This record gives sequence, structure tokens and C-alpha cells, in this order.
Amino acid sequence: MNHITEVLEYNRQFVENKEYEEYRTSKFPEKRIVVITCMDTRLTELLPKAMNFKNGDVKLIKNAGAIISQPFGSVMRSVLVAIYELQADEVFVVGHLDCGMAALNAEHMISSIKERGVPETVLTTLENSGIKLSKWLRGFNNVHDGVIHTVDIIYKHPLLPPNIPVHGMIIDPDNGALELIVDGYSRTS
Repeated sequence: MNHITEVLEYNRQFVENKEYEEYRTSKFPEKRIVVITCMDTRLTELLPKAMNFKNGDVKLIKNAGAIISQPFGSVMRSVLVAIYELQADEVFVVGHLDCGMAALNAEHMISSIKERGVPETVLTTLENSGIKLSKWLRGFNNVHDGVIHTVDIIYKHPLLPPNIPVHGMIIDPDNGALELIVDGYSRTS
């Protein structure tokens, strides 16, 4: 059985058995928190359990490395939507130990892109258009710096209300232990 068939069969039974009922909630986060974290598979269930979040408690944004690389990209827009439209009033940036983005090698990834069939002409066109793939596909040196960088981008954003605390944490994907890196309450008035 392929994955899509498996997913759709499971979903049919899920809906028929009304298993969705225990997950019903509103679109507004109960704890009024927006969390930016990594897409690492080890965090899918661990992070909410380790932070005492259940379905409906928080707005959860996941990407590679829990990184906001530019202040006017889609991740920052999602943070602002959570604050202005969905009533979030705190931001948590949660990186993790043993993050693949700390080891991301742009040249290796570019090589993999070519091996998977993307023509060299596409890469050349992107480079000639001003997109420096070696910079765009680069990770960070260590998770602490990555979290601090993302916290600072959010905190210094011109559209962020001045009273919104932006916290930075690191979670251990082996046991769920949290380390506070930036206490956002110390920056708000």
C-alpha cells in the first residue's frame, strides 16, 4: 500500500469513528502563545508534551531550524498574523540540540539538488538573478546563536507591538528538557 492510500484509508475510519471530536477547539490559541520551532520529527509529539501544550493551546510554526532568515518572509508574517488576528500575546522560539541546520552544508545540498535532477541551467539562472544558493542554503554555527538570531529578528521587527515578550529556548530531543536562552519578559516594559 502506498502512503496516500494508507493515509486516506486511515482518515476515512478516523472520520467515521468521530475520533476528531477530542481535538475540536477554536482557531484562537487558548494560551495566547505562538511557537516557532524546528520541523525535526523528534519534536512532533515531544515538544507539546514537554511544554504542557495540548491541541488548541498555541499557534505552532515549524520550519528547518526554527529560523527566521528575513524579517519580511512568510514565517514572520505568520507570527504577526498570530498576534494581530489570532490573539497571541507571547512568542516562543524553540530550537533543539542536535539540529541538522547546524550541520547543513550548502555545497553538499546543491550537489544533492543536481543529483535529484534539477538542471544546472536552473541553478545558474537563480544565481544570475541574485539568489546566492550557497548563502540561502547555509545553516547556522550553533543552535544557541540560531535561537538568539531569530529572537532578535522578531523582537526588533518594526510591526511587533512593544509589549510582546519574545522568549528563546532550546529543547533536548532525547528527553524534552528545556533551557531558557532569552527571557522575553526582561525586554518588555
